[in-house]
Amino acid sequence: MTELHQAAASGDFDLVLDILRKNLCDPNQRDIDWNGKTPLHWAAAKGQTETARILIENGARPCLRADNGWTPAHFAAESGRLGVLRLLHSLHVPIDKEDCSGDKPKRIAEIYGNNDCVRFLHTAEKECEQYRKMLVLKCTHLDDTDDEWEDPRREQDQGRAAKG
Repeated sequence: MTELHQAAASGDFDLVLDILRKNLCDPNQRDIDWNGKTPLHWAAAKGQTETARILIENGARPCLRADNGWTPAHFAAESGRLGVLRLLHSLHVPIDKEDCSGDKPKRIAEIYGNNDCVRFLHTAEKECEQYRKMLVLKCTHLDDTDDEWEDPRREQDQGRAAKG
């Protein structure tokens, strides 16, 4: 775990900002000891809304996934961090991606009994879908895919289809 990961998890906004300004750590670095979590995953899980905002403003990609396919929205939903979910949605972050088990953040919030998050995500998922459709019509790209995570899954699917 890097110093940036630790600062993001603890909500040390000033240290996060200092590390980012000095370019001491890639905001998208995955922590191999902690299932590929990025600093943004940690900030989301711990409810560090302003830290999450500064990470994103400084290049953290909110579409990156941990080993199990969780996005920052999954981690926020698990721990009932409605403020983080609101921030992610306001920045047009994909909050409706499925993890390895096919669960979206809304389902994770349901499992953990975070009903405020469930209600919010119910509406936000629809808005997220509408936003993506609007971008397609405008021929604009949304950074919503973690190729490093998804490429091996595509290869597996192609291999199954070839055998099928």
